[in-house]
Amino acid sequence: MIERAKVAVVGVGNNVSALVQGIAFHRATGSLVGICRPEVDGLGVGDIDFVAAFAVSDAKVGQDLCDAIFVAPNNFPRIAAELPPSGVRVQRGLTDASEVDRVANALTGAEVVLYSAPSGLPEVARAYAEAALRAGAAFVNTTSDVVARDPQWIERFEAAGLPLLGDDLTSQFGTSIVHRTLLRLLAERGLTLTSSYQVNLGGTEDIRNLAHNGSSKKQSKLNALGSDQSTAGRVEMAPIGHIANLRSEKVAYLNIEAQGWGETSVSLDIKLKVHDPSGAAGVTVDLVRMAAGALRAGRGGHVPAAATMLKSPPGTSA
Repeated sequence: MIERAKVAVVGVGNNVSALVQGIAFHRATGSLVGICRPEVDGLGVGDIDFVAAFAVSDAKVGQDLCDAIFVAPNNFPRIAAELPPSGVRVQRGLTDASEVDRVANALTGAEVVLYSAPSGLPEVARAYAEAALRAGAAFVNTTSDVVARDPQWIERFEAAGLPLLGDDLTSQFGTSIVHRTLLRLLAERGLTLTSSYQVNLGGTEDIRNLAHNGSSKKQSKLNALGSDQSTAGRVEMAPIGHIANLRSEKVAYLNIEAQGWGETSVSLDIKLKVHDPSGAAGVTVDLVRMAAGALRAGRGGHVPAAATMLKSPPGTSA
């Protein structure tokens, strides 16, 4: 029987709530609904154990992980009827770079560090990557902050024989993947793009943060669309909007204007509504298992198989 992957989580927000609850739900029911890869490198969906957790919220620090995921402002709904204690107490996260050694020591035994703090904190993201390096763990960056697409960080993780996955996951079925697929379909069918825009509204704290600090996220979303010279200047990203009443749901609006045969017009408008944390968890569960598998196989640095699940993998714009 394969040994479960040992994972430490940084940030105990909605995305981690969806991940923790979803794994428990799968173990209890065996359901494969919403699961893309039942097995990755020999690891099943339930073959993940959480061994450490970090947060900066006073209300979450000291709590069992399975209690902390329901502490406000988290608002992802309960999906598991019963969630037994994890036995993992949430520790205080980094407050400055001088505490990297403290966190590294707390990561002892972890194979993978899942960085799921809010985007827009690049120095904090890199500090946790440093802690993972010192602890000998793989690092998965699900935020838009630049870590895994930085050649210097890739070189350091390669040299240490540690996997580095990131940056910024592509939601399982979110705005970016739908938008990208439609733009590609347009090109494949011989239509000419005139203009396109994307609007995202949501009610989570991550959305609230991005509404005020979204510059890195905007670039990451453009990376996810595979923007090139053929679409340059024609695709626009509206600032992300926070609407508390939406809670963990995200509503996205897409518009595409194009020209077909004889320069006749084509117009497409779409509304997409999803639980944003669910979309993240459905991809994170694969990224974590890929990282653990690569670590056990001694493959350091970027994991090419993860690229399709990321908005900004190595080689994309910072």
